Amino acid sequence: MQDAQTIETLRQKFQALVADLDERGRRRWAAVEARALGRGGIAAVATATGLSDRTVRNGLLELDDPQPLAPDRQRRAGGGRKPYRLTQPELRQALDRLIEPTSRGAPTSPLRWTCKSTRALAKALRAQGFTVGASTVRRLLAEMGYSLQANRKTREGRQHPDRDGQFRYIQGRVQARKRRHEPALSVDTKKKETLGNHKNPGRTYEPQGRPRQVETHDFPDARRGKAVPYGVYDIHENEAGVSIGISSDTAEFAVEALRRWWHRLGRRRYLRARRLLITADSGGSNSARGRLWKVELQNLADETGLIIEVCHYPPGTSKWNKIEHRLFCHITRNWQGVPLETLEVVVQSIASTTTTKGLEVHAWLDENIYEKGRKVSDAELAECIIKRHAFHGEWNYEIHPRTL
Repeated sequence: MQDAQTIETLRQKFQALVADLDERGRRRWAAVEARALGRGGIAAVATATGLSDRTVRNGLLELDDPQPLAPDRQRRAGGGRKPYRLTQPELRQALDRLIEPTSRGAPTSPLRWTCKSTRALAKALRAQGFTVGASTVRRLLAEMGYSLQANRKTREGRQHPDRDGQFRYIQGRVQARKRRHEPALSVDTKKKETLGNHKNPGRTYEPQGRPRQVETHDFPDARRGKAVPYGVYDIHENEAGVSIGISSDTAEFAVEALRRWWHRLGRRRYLRARRLLITADSGGSNSARGRLWKVELQNLADETGLIIEVCHYPPGTSKWNKIEHRLFCHITRNWQGVPLETLEVVVQSIASTTTTKGLEVHAWLDENIYEKGRKVSDAELAECIIKRHAFHGEWNYEIHPRTL
């Protein structure tokens, strides 16, 4: 029996070398040390290294074998644990049957996914008499074409046949305004925010162990109200103006946001502009079918003397609106983890939004009250000077000022 000092010396030597040794190297090193120690060497090496005594004995046999292993092999042919295909040929089929009731996707699809964990599947297989662990189940699932996947928003519903044609048309109109140094805007309403000490998704730095305390439930507070951000993004200049409303998201509110952008930002930048292009979704307060939207734009055209050109994205394609991925996503990132307790917090958070690409955001509060359900008569609509484009006039049209 070797003494404790010898075992400790072996342990230190092994820890210094183990990172550089493969399976074969560990086995042969252990055998050399055991042989050098003599009687009791196998037990001492096994104790010091954590290797089994059988591994050490196999190493000794290899040292004495007149036919050594080939340099590229770790063990002789047939050595090691047998693959499950030989020892448990029905394992794969059993796993597939186990998954099938909860798998999603077509059975013939090259990639399927399951909602059961590998540990739960391994436990169920062991209950059927198989010897298997979670790692083996994970490897089998990969071989069978399964993977863990999250939901992805890709289904846009039935596509309009001229969907791509409208995208190209909008791009052409934006480039035309850029050549003439006239504004091209992308507009939309961001998600309404309930004001109060409510949880806001995301994380922010706080003293360790002292997270910000917020309300358990996000019930609306009638005293605090809500914030309705409407964004006006200047595509050419990477600059935006955001109006934060306190009532309803109506067409009147949307056009007021455009009016404020023009007077506060646009007029100084585009002194000689004759036209203003607006790209917008087909629904909401700036709906392509909205009568009030067109009437309010007519009023804006009369006030500014600008020809207001509007191009709507086809239904179901709002995510392609530039304001979504050039402004709104950065606003969300900027205020993540911060409770939006007051309108001042909302305005300041939006106004402080920046990006490495030089995005500049201005924000202001619109305290006007806008009533929902305002009707526009046929006579009011007929007074508007609307000129529809030849290509999808329901999406692309101009509103000319009534007085020049």
